Amino acid sequence: MRRPRSVREIWPALTVYGAATLLHLVVLAVMNPPDGPGLRDRLLAWDGRLYTQIAAHGYPDGFTYSSTGLLTGNNLAFFPLFPLLIRAVHTVTRLDYGNAAIVTANLAFAAALITVDLLLTRLHGRRTALIAVVLLAAAQPMALVFVMAYSESLFLALSAGTLLAVHRRAWLTAGVSAMLAGLTRPAGVAVVAALAVAVALSLARTRRPAWRPLVAVALACAGTPGYLWWVGRRAGRPDAWFSIEQAGWGTRWDSGRSFVRFLGETLAHGDGWVPVSTAVLLLALVDATAVTWRRDTWPPLLVYGSGILVLTLGQTSFYHSKLRLMIPAVLFLIPLARALARARTTTAAIAVTGGALFGCWYGAYMLTVWPYAI
Repeated sequence: MRRPRSVREIWPALTVYGAATLLHLVVLAVMNPPDGPGLRDRLLAWDGRLYTQIAAHGYPDGFTYSSTGLLTGNNLAFFPLFPLLIRAVHTVTRLDYGNAAIVTANLAFAAALITVDLLLTRLHGRRTALIAVVLLAAAQPMALVFVMAYSESLFLALSAGTLLAVHRRAWLTAGVSAMLAGLTRPAGVAVVAALAVAVALSLARTRRPAWRPLVAVALACAGTPGYLWWVGRRAGRPDAWFSIEQAGWGTRWDSGRSFVRFLGETLAHGDGWVPVSTAVLLLALVDATAVTWRRDTWPPLLVYGSGILVLTLGQTSFYHSKLRLMIPAVLFLIPLARALARARTTTAAIAVTGGALFGCWYGAYMLTVWPYAI
């Protein structure tokens, strides 16, 4: 008996999800020191703990200060959709908040791979899409974050869902999905930009007004600004979110000056593995993104992926977090996936396997050996 077409469409992505997740966990277990935290604690590290705190206890009432009166960062910096879903999973399953957070992230990861696979199949064909999904799930550095209690997996699922809905011209679905992406991460602005470009191109082709695309853009624009407004109301100052983000994580927009300075200092004088590898890998991602601008890339995907790149490199976030912030971009994987799709099957399999092993190792190293936040 033949499987229904819908099942056959999602089965490859689900297989990649299972294999990639297993490989991440095996490599992480091997890298984890015997006297270190267990695998569950590793998957809840850093931001994962903060998301579970929000899910369990809600947000602070406003600004928080150190004992000396200095403004500090707090959980208002974290957007609300992921912790809300953690609470929903906790309520339905009765899992504790930590396990609920891990389950939520992994459900979103599986959904993200399915959606990306469907989108890229429409854009580039079955073989390229499958290779790109494997690269996305395992080979890119810091892909381990997709199985952790972080919001990147949910953001990718909603971003890819927006792009897929746009390609299918399901405008209202795209608008709602983009709005939810904007309630997941501040990078939702890249999703809104991609949707706006798609709407502009559609209206230019049809040359007649259509209310659904315009409503989709309006819906999309409500996500991130809505949360920033809510934080401002809660803290009593319109720029509250930006102040909290800068006080806690030193994050502000500087048009890439800190990134250029990091590259110059690291490539000229850096002697540490993490900064040097981060610099080299980020340059590789920039180069791969530039290649997509010279190819027949679908404009909304081009705008989305390039937007993630610009937002990541244009702000003063920790250099060792930039690879993690880049993993939902998808765009820079396309040139390599297309090249491997044209190669012999054996060559593609060896390249993808080697990349997956490297990517899983790199993420495990950053989580178990690197002492700072990822």
